[in-house]
Amino acid sequence: MENKAFDRNKTKNSSRPEARKKPGFSREEPEALAEGLIEGRNALTEALKSGRTIDKLYVAEGSTDRSLARLAALAKEAGAVVVPTDRRKLDQMSPTGTHQGVIAAVAAHEYASVEDILALAAQRNEAPLIVICDELSDPHNLGAILRSAECAGAHGVIIPKRRSVGLTAVVAKTSAGAVEYLPVARVSNISNTIRELKDQGVWVYGTAADGAGELYRTDLTGPSAIVIGNEGEGMSRLVRESCDALVSIPMKGRISSLNASAAAAVLLYEALRQRESK
Repeated sequence: MENKAFDRNKTKNSSRPEARKKPGFSREEPEALAEGLIEGRNALTEALKSGRTIDKLYVAEGSTDRSLARLAALAKEAGAVVVPTDRRKLDQMSPTGTHQGVIAAVAAHEYASVEDILALAAQRNEAPLIVICDELSDPHNLGAILRSAECAGAHGVIIPKRRSVGLTAVVAKTSAGAVEYLPVARVSNISNTIRELKDQGVWVYGTAADGAGELYRTDLTGPSAIVIGNEGEGMSRLVRESCDALVSIPMKGRISSLNASAAAAVLLYEALRQRESK
């Protein structure tokens, strides 16, 4: 990253928490991908030629077809995640039933880079406020997080390429248009990205029920990134260990946790409150 590093030399809790198991991964259900699909070899070929952003490419598992392999290689070179898929699953996903062994999930919007997010913060002369989503699988959750992040003045959202929903049409619709204004970066490795952000002076806070730091006593006025974990298991072990500190949201009721998008909104607006009151 080329941006000037921010000052991290403040009194912060940077102790490393204990490891926990990495959450499992279940592929997106067909209904989550119902919009924004391209199926068939000719359609995919033209999409790749035009430079269309392909999020994921679902290819018939075990196929020995060379033309299909070539398409998969081109899509991978263009940044798509290639997922070998059983033909029966492809049949279920296909709206037309003529997928020819390949279905592409098309991004509803172009992805940005992490550098773009930091540049936006610098352009606004503000300390970066970033949301990092660790393996979210529900497009409605991601869309709601994008909406809250844009409304709270965050500078961008980071998602992983694998084991995560991308910028599908469902995500775009749920974001209520936020995807048009908020940069979303898709990275190969969240843990590596966190380390790079820390090198740039950004403090990274993971959200966890067992977090040692209470949200309302955590300073979010400086360069900050908030990590939201998977809907089922929370943050993966490596991501958890990469955070500077773990933050908990006070709970007064009988249920011990919030939905991922609700948790993100609470943290984002606490960050906004602190920054507005400086």
